[in-house]
Amino acid sequence: MSAQAPTQPRRVENLHTDKGKVPVYATGVVDQNWAGYSDEDHATWATLFERQRKLLVGRASEEFLRAQDAMGMTPDRIPKYDDLNQVLEPATGWRLIGVEGLLPELDFFDHLANRRFPVTWWIRRPDQIDYIEEPDLFHDLFGHVPLLMNPVFADYMAAYGRGGVKAHGIGADALQNLTRLYWYTVEFGLIREADGLRIYGSGIVSSSGESVHALESPAPNRIGFDLDRIMRTRYRIDTYQKTYFVIDSFEQLMAATDPDFTPIYARLAEQDSIPAGTVLDTDTVYQRGTGEGWSTEGDV
Repeated sequence: MSAQAPTQPRRVENLHTDKGKVPVYATGVVDQNWAGYSDEDHATWATLFERQRKLLVGRASEEFLRAQDAMGMTPDRIPKYDDLNQVLEPATGWRLIGVEGLLPELDFFDHLANRRFPVTWWIRRPDQIDYIEEPDLFHDLFGHVPLLMNPVFADYMAAYGRGGVKAHGIGADALQNLTRLYWYTVEFGLIREADGLRIYGSGIVSSSGESVHALESPAPNRIGFDLDRIMRTRYRIDTYQKTYFVIDSFEQLMAATDPDFTPIYARLAEQDSIPAGTVLDTDTVYQRGTGEGWSTEGDV
């Protein structure tokens, strides 16, 4: 009997209706089915990879760039998850798993807590080169995965996953606070290095426009890391960020996860959330943004 070809996993994307966008969640783990990628898919990866690597020199954290090189990522083809796992797992114990799209929160937290990073198997279409709503393979693989080679950041991500499982049991407000922490660190974080501010957040390093905006635009605020402040601060999902938070080191991030967040959630429940573009008197301000181009609505 001849072997059957691998089943093509689904491409799970948001549903657009006349009433707006409806998130659609995937479940389970799927095979990457690398042989199923088209020449167009590989060309899209190459276009995005080459553009971003050129942009990120002098903008991205040196640790990010070194880690990406150490993993052997190149523009030649979409990497195979199994090949990357042979480098990643011995380094920090993390493994990449294939998924069809966004996961329910508890599933996502459980994977992180167990050092499994979900990577969307599909890559954006050529007409989505400059913008896509959902996290695709390029965002996940190029943006998120390299820093999992850093032992301290890898520990932070696992600790975040454990915290997410706990917050899920506490309630919606706790989850909202924790989501803001992920957003302003893992997705849109900046780090202070010897040569100045640099990018490490995956949402920035995988975006050509935001890679420039986050560091060079006069519009956004750039503010020093403060755990409570971040967990109270609303954010943007449809435009560039109004505020970026700056860490001094990945050790600072790890130290932030040491306390039990339960009393922090209780304390924050008694305080108002902070609009995305607000600067407080207590902030450590690297840049007070001009606010140019900001929308007055839409903070999450």
